[in-house]
Amino acid sequence: MPNPIDSGNTANAAKEQSKNIQHIVVVGGGSAGWITAGTIAAKLNNTFAGQYSVTLVESANVAPIGVGEGTWPTMRTTLKKMGIRETDFIKQCHVSFKQGAKFAKWVTGKQDDYYYHPLMLPEGNNSETSIRQWFTTDYNHSLSTSLSPQESLCEAGLAPKYITTAEYDAEANYAYHLDAGRFSEFLKNHCVNKLDVRHLITDVVAINNDDYGYIDSLTTEDEGDIHGDLFIDCTGFNSLLLGKHFDVPFKSCKDILFVDSAIAVQVPYESEQSSIASHTISTAQSCGWIWDIGLSNRRGVGHVYASQYISEQEALNELKTYLADSVDDVESLSFRKIPINPGHREKFWHKNCVAVGLSAGFLEPLEASALLLVEISAAMIAEQLPANREAMEIVAQRFNDTFLYRWERIINFLKLHYMLNQRTDSAFWIDNRKAASIPDSLQTLLTLWQTQVPSDNDFIHATEVFPAASYQYVLYGMGFNTQSAPWALNEKQQDLARTQFNLTKQKTQQLMNTLPSNRALLNLIHQYGLQKI
Repeated sequence: MPNPIDSGNTANAAKEQSKNIQHIVVVGGGSAGWITAGTIAAKLNNTFAGQYSVTLVESANVAPIGVGEGTWPTMRTTLKKMGIRETDFIKQCHVSFKQGAKFAKWVTGKQDDYYYHPLMLPEGNNSETSIRQWFTTDYNHSLSTSLSPQESLCEAGLAPKYITTAEYDAEANYAYHLDAGRFSEFLKNHCVNKLDVRHLITDVVAINNDDYGYIDSLTTEDEGDIHGDLFIDCTGFNSLLLGKHFDVPFKSCKDILFVDSAIAVQVPYESEQSSIASHTISTAQSCGWIWDIGLSNRRGVGHVYASQYISEQEALNELKTYLADSVDDVESLSFRKIPINPGHREKFWHKNCVAVGLSAGFLEPLEASALLLVEISAAMIAEQLPANREAMEIVAQRFNDTFLYRWERIINFLKLHYMLNQRTDSAFWIDNRKAASIPDSLQTLLTLWQTQVPSDNDFIHATEVFPAASYQYVLYGMGFNTQSAPWALNEKQQDLARTQFNLTKQKTQQLMNTLPSNRALLNLIHQYGLQKI
């Protein structure tokens, strides 16, 4: 005869598992919190109007980090899905257009040492054939110039579109540089006023579990208990829910990515009409690198370095030396130290709590992966929002598997930039080439790429954070050599590759002759706005 107490517990557990997920609570603001709240709210409003609620709780006593000014082209889709006008975003967030990244002094450290990672995929249908032809000819152009117009556009400071191009459309693929503080405020206003996100400013003083270990509510200082079915931790490095409450371990990757500190500074332009770089400039230093990002109203500059190889004062001196070429009075600038603990949580979704943004982890600013991870995390939560707790277990496992893979791939891709260097001027660069600091998964790919060009077949997921083209640009930009295969390109393949090189050259010239400068287009947008979609 069954025990009635056991039967009751079983019935209660079943009832709890079937509990509908209707109230989503985002804890923490900033770019991560508001991107997540906006992405989920927009999806729910479009699909299940009135059946769900999204609440964002943030503290007035926690200042946002305020960096993270670089994005990926995915941001255009993210904003568009939220119903945001690109013109409004550009005007209110000091936005400029980004078409890629220029890496200076990463290979040899010499003045003429640079390569590009453009945002355009290689022109044509078969970049592998074009790359093999590029290797076997005495080509006097970089690979990115041969496969894409974008390096030339960036070197000329040109915009990726015309004033008559519709919002979010492009002549050359682009992302944005933005003011992180302005961006958070802009998103907050849109989410509250257009997407019905409930916004509460109060401190969380306790996190309350139910009988099954799930979060039932947050006890706050001013708003009492806030109940929810799904809680999203966007509390930054604090990781209040996933890290502190659930004690999900943090996995460091400092043995692979050495940088652990940054010094950031905001730099004014010489005049309101100073030219704006069309790309992120990443310039290697003795024990790290300097980012240089041009917004519409200023530059954001910062030195990322490894403290085990260089002191804070030495790093600051290198940053000041870099700035001296463009700033009259460097000492008048305000510098801010930012600690970096490279790594991520061992899992990102536990029970009914999922971490997004810095609460999930952070690596470093190289290749602007931080906001990208926020976007794709929020998008996956919105697209696969579980109906109940039983479904949540399945979605959580899928989310964890997906993002553990993505974090590993990002770590590998960032390491690639360091390990292919040829510099001998500091232990930092030499140690980055040592096998002990290179993940086995990356080493395996490099062995493969010694005899064949990177392709999408080298990666197991249909949607990669960085596609094969990104590896191609970095590998061959840094001088990696893929040996000729036992079989040479046939005459037809060679002709196709030469034709593609010529088409790229023609497209480059056409765009160079017609596109406005980055500054000129931004001025027109502020005056007239872009064409609506």
